[in-house]
Amino acid sequence: MQLNFNSPIPIYMQMVDEVKKALARGELAPGDKIPSHKEQAQISKVNPNTVQKAYQEMEREGLTETLRGQGTFIKNDPTMLIQIRSEMAQAAVRQFIDEMQGLGMVPDEMERMLHEGLHPKGKKGGNNRDET
Repeated sequence: MQLNFNSPIPIYMQMVDEVKKALARGELAPGDKIPSHKEQAQISKVNPNTVQKAYQEMEREGLTETLRGQGTFIKNDPTMLIQIRSEMAQAAVRQFIDEMQGLGMVPDEMERMLHEGLHPKGKKGGNNRDET
């Protein structure tokens, strides 16, 4: 879990975001058990109260569920992963647009550059991977 202690984003929210990223990348899966509050505090080198707040937020958002005496688990909800990936993709698109606008780009230029990035010249097919 990568946390930025100099970020304006609260540490507990960074922890929630890191769990979402791990889910989107397939590093965590529905039903997986996550570390206890104490274990996560030691791993992340943060106050246990910060971990408690992050876990409460994840439960509030429907990402996790705590089973008494067993621990905290990623909720087994098939729509959750789709929603997380969609939210992350929308945030990435919004960031791309904001950065391009900051460079003075207009929508037509952004579309052209995005198209060129997806379909580079000299590559066969449209998958943007080297063919061997």
